Amino acid sequence: MKKLLAILICLLVAAGCFASCGKEQAGSETGEKAGDSKLSIVTTIFPEYDWVRQILGEKAADTDITLLLDNGVDLHSYQPTAADIVRIKSCDLFIYVGGESDKWVKDALPEEGERPSVINLLEVLGESVKEEEIKEGMEAEEEEEEEGTEEGPEYDEHVWLSLKNAAALCKAISGKICEIDPGNADLYKANTAAYLKKLEDLDVLYKDAVNKAQIKTLVFGDRFPFRYLVDDYGIDYYAAFVGCSAESEASFETVIFLAKKLDELGLKYVMQIESADGRLSQSVIDASNDKSREILTLDSMQSATSTDIENGADYLSIMQKNLEVLKTALGSAE
Repeated sequence: MKKLLAILICLLVAAGCFASCGKEQAGSETGEKAGDSKLSIVTTIFPEYDWVRQILGEKAADTDITLLLDNGVDLHSYQPTAADIVRIKSCDLFIYVGGESDKWVKDALPEEGERPSVINLLEVLGESVKEEEIKEGMEAEEEEEEEGTEEGPEYDEHVWLSLKNAAALCKAISGKICEIDPGNADLYKANTAAYLKKLEDLDVLYKDAVNKAQIKTLVFGDRFPFRYLVDDYGIDYYAAFVGCSAESEASFETVIFLAKKLDELGLKYVMQIESADGRLSQSVIDASNDKSREILTLDSMQSATSTDIENGADYLSIMQKNLEVLKTALGSAE
């Protein structure tokens, strides 16, 4: 009797699984999420994560949104864990940057027929993606010094630091989310339109600040991930390293070059990114004629943590803070 009962239970469980699978398959064929299925979105970096939240609006609370780089790990040194790969393979939508730092994605994604929907930021932007720029006085990469050649062009991955790029990327993300969850498409489109207006308004403020600026050049005692931002507004720059550099120690020649630029241009500030410890920037100041110069920090959003998010950090507020720092650096602060 017990044996018969066990067999019946197994048959009922199996029948339930087949019914469930049938429902999920039907939902996927029509492009709709099953009624009891929670939308799952995996993002690599903070800007992607926040854009998804803004597009989802009130639906964000009902969505499983994952930020893979949530503990301050830099994009350029991140490697996924086994748990990360499981999340990617089982999600509805996976969003990543798509540059040299994301080579691991190819192996992490499942076979074509089983893949989630994918958005590669660099592919979305296409021809507007820029190659890394080697400026005068910039420290050479070790690989270039030792080998003398490169395998091919390396693209600047920091596309999110342009408000114009952000608008294009949000449109692409919104479109994909609407495809996955068409039942809430009107809400997502309305949220996207409202957010694009905020991006546009902030872009106008950036243009106004640069138009009023007394100075149009920045000196970075650090990596320089802000090329997309400065190119948008016609700002020039000098820096110790390219944006994707893994180097942290600058040569004496680089420090002296940047210090002379400070003196030549009469700049009051040396710039750095949020993860810097300030030592290199201070060395540049110490090598200049005016030792009273100060260090200013621009946030590249490469070191955001889950704690920052809990404390209210979002893409727009960080870009607004960057604007205030830029006003000070360029002499356009009111």
